[in-house]
Amino acid sequence: MFKIIVSLVLLVSISGCSQFVSNQSGRNAISSSLVDFLYPNKESRVKHQEEIPVLNLPVKVGIAFLPSQNWRGGNISEANKLKLLNKVKSSFSKHRFIDSITIIPSVYLRQPSGRGVSGFDTLDRMARLHDVDVMALVSYDQVTQSRQNNASLLYWTIVGLYVIPGNENSIQTFVDTAVFDVRSHKMLLRAPGVSSLTKRSTAIGVDSVMAQKSLQGFNIAFDGMIKNLDGELTRFKARAKEGKSVEIRHQQGYSRGGSISFLFLMLLGLFGLRKVIF
Repeated sequence: MFKIIVSLVLLVSISGCSQFVSNQSGRNAISSSLVDFLYPNKESRVKHQEEIPVLNLPVKVGIAFLPSQNWRGGNISEANKLKLLNKVKSSFSKHRFIDSITIIPSVYLRQPSGRGVSGFDTLDRMARLHDVDVMALVSYDQVTQSRQNNASLLYWTIVGLYVIPGNENSIQTFVDTAVFDVRSHKMLLRAPGVSSLTKRSTAIGVDSVMAQKSLQGFNIAFDGMIKNLDGELTRFKARAKEGKSVEIRHQQGYSRGGSISFLFLMLLGLFGLRKVIF
């Protein structure tokens, strides 16, 4: 009889087990919004000005995570942010029109609360501080959810209590990189990436599973975003050559990769003619 009473008490209490042993039970979300960063209030939203950005090649690029709207910063540490941003840096470094890439800690982009400072004002300060022409801003949304299903029970066995892995955990991750010309405040290109993960766990194991899958979700989403970013950078170069979305100028001493000077062609021609004659 005593065992039956204890079992009933355990079965009733287990329905809220995750809430007692985990901070990740239920639905949680972390995010950093590009719109909220650039336009923290209606007064900071300026009328769109028709202006073609002017880029002086090669350009200097700054890369940064937008600050999280969650004061705890979510499950992604600054060390992991640095690793993810290095992936973006590698993507930019493949292109000859990039002079340098600087990773900027997100703490530099935090805006004073209650002052309604425009994100573009912050970008202007960062550009002067770090000497960059273009800023690549990484925003993200990650939603985690842990629910108990009918298998979330404690059972008596011959060796004692047995915990059934009945918590259904899901992690949805979205990342987006938007590249802005600092001077004109124009967006040059953007590239998204998404991931969706699920993992069953015990109630006690929710925190460790969520931490692991959260980082895995960011890595998968970033891999997809990097692939899209490579494609967008290639298409951006094509649009720039046509002069449709941006005006390209070249700094002194910069020559476009792959171009062959007229003098070099003449030397090749003379060398070929020499071979024919002799």
